[in-house]
Amino acid sequence: MRTRVKICGFTRTEDAVAAARLGADAIGLVFYPPSPRHIDIAQAANIVNALPAFTTVVGLFVDAEAAQIREVLAKVPIDCLQFHGDETPEQCRLYGKRYIKAIRMREGTDVHQLARDYHDADGLLLDAYHPNAKGGTGNQFDWALIPNDCALPIILAGGLDADNAQQAVKAVKPYALDVSSGVEAEKGIKDAQKMRAFLKEVTQGDTIII
Repeated sequence: MRTRVKICGFTRTEDAVAAARLGADAIGLVFYPPSPRHIDIAQAANIVNALPAFTTVVGLFVDAEAAQIREVLAKVPIDCLQFHGDETPEQCRLYGKRYIKAIRMREGTDVHQLARDYHDADGLLLDAYHPNAKGGTGNQFDWALIPNDCALPIILAGGLDADNAQQAVKAVKPYALDVSSGVEAEKGIKDAQKMRAFLKEVTQGDTIII
């Protein structure tokens, strides 16, 4: 199976278009004001409207009010929601949209139970735990914490870049990789060469597994 790639945290239209043309399966847009990669509705709409066909758009929210999420959905063609806070399964299901639940991994995290709780999610996104951040830290967690028989697709995040993408594919065999800071020139500004190198390493990792 080919490992999918989501590149997250776009703030510029040209970067998102470049990612899609390089072969990214999905682009992530952050609707979380404390994040340096946060964008408003107008920016998001401009980015999405410029994307080529067959590019999945994921909207990232962190413990957002339902009214905020509904406003974004009314004005931006979002394909999938990504919940990166402490949202309950019921809160994730309010919008009738496909969704991903992000989990901040640490010792004792019961991925199997979380897969049962969020059984209708499109996948669990596993990221590094940080006491003061909800994600996007650029930190890697211990991949040994990931079970190899999870009932939901695993989307691996946290500290990924071109140097470890191939290793991640081979070691974890995830459904997808999610990268943000690892392909940036600076926060929110993507580097086309880094994106190209990352996607190349993922492809090579898949080839080795096959």
